[in-house]
This record gives sequence, structure tokens and C-alpha cells, in this order.
Amino acid sequence: MSFRRSIVIALVGLFVSSGAEAGVLPEDRSDILYHYYEGGGVRIDGPSVLVRKQVGKSTSFVGNYYVDMISSASIDVITTASPYTEERTQWSLGMDYLRGNTTMSVNYVSSVESDYDAKTYAFTVSQDMFGDLTTLTLSFARGDDTVGRSDDPTFERDIDRQQYGVGLTQILTRNLISTLNFTTITEEGFLNNPYRSVRYADPTVPRGFSFEPELYPNTRTSTALGLRMKYYLPWRAALEGEYRYFTDTWDIESNTASLSYTHPIGPFVITGKYRWHDQTGAHFFSDLFPRSQATNFRGRDKELSALTSQTLGISGSYEFISDPEGWRFIKRGTINVSYNFLSVDYHEFSDISAGQPLGQEPLYLLEADIIQIFFSFWY
Repeated sequence: MSFRRSIVIALVGLFVSSGAEAGVLPEDRSDILYHYYEGGGVRIDGPSVLVRKQVGKSTSFVGNYYVDMISSASIDVITTASPYTEERTQWSLGMDYLRGNTTMSVNYVSSVESDYDAKTYAFTVSQDMFGDLTTLTLSFARGDDTVGRSDDPTFERDIDRQQYGVGLTQILTRNLISTLNFTTITEEGFLNNPYRSVRYADPTVPRGFSFEPELYPNTRTSTALGLRMKYYLPWRAALEGEYRYFTDTWDIESNTASLSYTHPIGPFVITGKYRWHDQTGAHFFSDLFPRSQATNFRGRDKELSALTSQTLGISGSYEFISDPEGWRFIKRGTINVSYNFLSVDYHEFSDISAGQPLGQEPLYLLEADIIQIFFSFWY
């Protein structure tokens, strides 16, 4: 469950901006998106619609409705459970208020699926300083999640999340801009997956191992520090680099770096991107425990394993409405298409579906295709 929710969150993050820039309200705009993910036995696809409208000179409202259909026969499912299909719906409302050089934003997000309900409240304030060359942003978000089981209507567990963030954006030269972000997240409650199991050595069965439910700590604190720099080139192109360091109380430590290049070609804008991510495993993760209940906490989620992932992406944008007089009430329109290929090497998670003897199973490799198509209209 945590894996598919992380994919959805990533997709939403690519589509919906989290807030306005300080000193400037977002433009009136509508986006219509279709997203598609397939990899590792998981398929996620669905539409999304976003509408943003300014009211008066100081207030802007935004609403988003998002649906994804999920079908899964992933490595986690086929080894311990049955394939499943389900639908997740999400809607959100937000408001940006501009007063002088200060922008305040509030947002509410509700996400509902058959076995997981999530509600998130967020507040952000941004302040332009030093002749608008520097922007300081402070943010807070509170999440209230309820975990259930589709096969047990009486099962209900809670998760409380709090996220604090501070960001500093600095215009260094007329062509170079940088952003430094620091985020910390605290989580408390039922943090594991109610369906997932761990395996342990069991010489009493022919295959040599058996399964038991996983058990996670009920608290987690994570911190992340990120630096992004964007350099605008003379021919309307741009080069962007990003680095992020992450660590948490589960002993996961990760480094993420990405590089992208954007280039205009006539009416088209093309962007190519490469992303590299490497992480250590959680202290309670094991591919095979020596015995049943061998440790106080136990997990075999592949996303808690040591892993290395690489993503290659290409995206393009075409402006098909650009008449200064507009088209009826639409002033500008673009179509945007992106494709990303994701490859993840799990260094400690074995592919037991391969049917090899215990100790000879190959390590699991995930490959996935991610496609997005969306139209944007300004009015």
C-alpha cells in the first residue's frame, strides 16, 4: 500500500504546484491530465482536473479532482496474497492570499480508497525580501490517515503526520537562481502494511521458509535537505541540477541527484532529465529472518531495502493557442507529454517468485514506464 501511494503522490507532485510564489498570485489556469504507470506487476492510471481562478487582486482559489485505478499483481502480492483492483479518488481545495510582499496559502486534501483514508491540512507563508531577490518560505502540514483492511471491516488503525519546512530561494545572478529546502516529518501510529508479511527460515516445510505478519515501529522522524539550482541560457534554454539528502530514525539514509536540460525548438519546448537515487536499508528490514519473531520489529517491504534507482525522462510542450486576442475566453493553451523510464535495483530483496531454491533466488529488479499527457489553458 505504501508503494502505490508514493507513486500517486509523486504523480500529483509533478502535476499540481504546492503553492504560489511570494509576491505573485498564480495565473488563472485549468489543467486536464491523464497519467499512466506500469511496472513490477502494478498498473495505475486515471484522469485529473485542476482549476485555478483569481478573485479580486489579492486572492486566488484552486481546486483539483484526481482519480486513479489500481491493479496489482506485484512481487509483494503474488507471494503472499491475491491480485487486486481498486479505485482511489482525491480532491483538494486551496487558497492563496497576497498582501504586499507576503503570500499566505492554505490547502486541504482528501484521499479515499477502499482500505485507506487520508486527510491533509497545509499552511504556507512566503516573504519576498531584499528587493525581491530573496524569498523565505515557511510551511506546515498535518496529516490524519486511517488504515483499514478490505477483508476485515472491523480493522481500523490511525496515523498522525506532521511536516515542517523552510525554504530559501535566492536570485544569484540575472541567469542563476537557487533554492535551499529543509523538511522534517514526524509520523506516529500504524506505519506498516496490514497485508504484507515477512519470511523466516522454517526447516519443517519443503521450501525452507514460512511467512508471518510484519511489525514496524509506531514512530518515525525523517529529515531532508535539498538544493536546486537553475541556470538560464541565452537561447531560451535552461539547465537545472538538484541534490537531496535524506535520513530517518529507521536508519535509512539516501542521496538523490538529478540533472535536466530544457531546449526550445520552434513552437516546442523539449526537456530531458536523468535522476539517480541510492539508499541504505531500514534497521529492521531482512529478506529472510532466522526464525519466527526473531526481532522486536520486522519488515520485508522492498522499499525499505537498500536500493539504487535510475530514471530517464523526456517531456515536450507545444503551445497551440498563443493569439494575444485569445480564443474566446482562452488566452493561451498548451499540450504537454512526458515519458519516464524507471529502473530500481534492490540490493537485499530476493525475487522468490522465480522459484529458485532458498538462498539462490535472484535479487529483484523493477522496471516501470510512466506516461503523462495534459492540456493547460490560461484565461
